[in-house]
Amino acid sequence: MREEFDAPIKYSKIHKGYFYDDPEYSVDKIPLSEDDIDAIKFATKTLMQFKDMDLFKNFGYAINKIFDRVHISNNPLDSIVEKFVQFETFAESKGSEMLPVLLKSIKEKKLVTFDYTAFTSEKPKNRKVLPLLLKEYRNRWYLICLPTDKNKIITFGLDRMSDLKVTKEHHYKPVDFDPDVYFKHSIGITSNETQPEEIHFKIDKVGSKYIETQPLHESQKLIKEGPNRNTYEIKVIISEELKRTLLSYGSQIELIKPKTLRTEIQKIITEMFDQYR
Repeated sequence: MREEFDAPIKYSKIHKGYFYDDPEYSVDKIPLSEDDIDAIKFATKTLMQFKDMDLFKNFGYAINKIFDRVHISNNPLDSIVEKFVQFETFAESKGSEMLPVLLKSIKEKKLVTFDYTAFTSEKPKNRKVLPLLLKEYRNRWYLICLPTDKNKIITFGLDRMSDLKVTKEHHYKPVDFDPDVYFKHSIGITSNETQPEEIHFKIDKVGSKYIETQPLHESQKLIKEGPNRNTYEIKVIISEELKRTLLSYGSQIELIKPKTLRTEIQKIITEMFDQYR
């Protein structure tokens, strides 16, 4: 450290160890050399070449952010950039430290146990499951798994899991699970045995521009263009994520069908209105 980074290191005979003589010094503040900066730029350019490959498609957004940050300034650590450019930031998702352990368990088909506290309960419940898939949704990580006491695939949020342990038990029996099929008609992380339904909704011209650039679902299609509003169709499973997505557009959107979902949305809107009287 002293030779490579000119760190203010001294030896303490009392504590029998090395310490920083300057309390303000931090290895995180070491300036990058021109070679370091060139290496970072080269790495980001390499990533950009592969970001559309299947292996990296899910990380395209993150790769773009890295590329933008590096090329806004010659020095990626240039603090003055923060005064003029503000990047979107997220709080670190709780439970992400479990990802490597769970991924290894999925690969090795090992059963795991953990305590799970649902949002609707204050008491944790011990679970024993076969991990099948890790899925991220809105900066939260979820475990899709098969519990040993049920013949049904269930989803658990990593932020509500604790005391994760990997057992020595293996599960070699084939499991009928294909992530692409399982989530084909889903918005978010909800999937169940119900059949997808055709959802029709009208949305104003401004809202249309948003959902054209970021479709609500891959099945989305324009079925009628009007003078003030356009009508769209998506084929998905009715879920809480779907309801929240529709409600997030407020008065810009009107659900047309199915009637049962329209009635449910009306009820939610009425309850919201009563709260704001």
